[in-house]
Amino acid sequence: MPKYLIEREVPGAGNLSAEQLKGIAQTSCGVLNKLGPSIQWIHSYVAGDKIYCVYLSPNEELIREHAAQGGFPANRVTEISSIIDPSTAE
Repeated sequence: MPKYLIEREVPGAGNLSAEQLKGIAQTSCGVLNKLGPSIQWIHSYVAGDKIYCVYLSPNEELIREHAAQGGFPANRVTEISSIIDPSTAE
């Protein structure tokens, strides 16, 4: 299944409390449960004024539907073509 990187512009994201992040995660999971198993949240990175999320989804449209239902921005959605890490150099 295709993997996507979602860039969400959330002013002050890096200053959100653990409780606020928990609330965001709960909202996201609730929407994912409604949308069914074809879309999966892998993890997210919170940095500065952005949240970068990695999802598995059959298409970009379903990712955007998740964002719309959850009230999340999805400023940029990019399909991940490859993953590299230090072992790639070997």
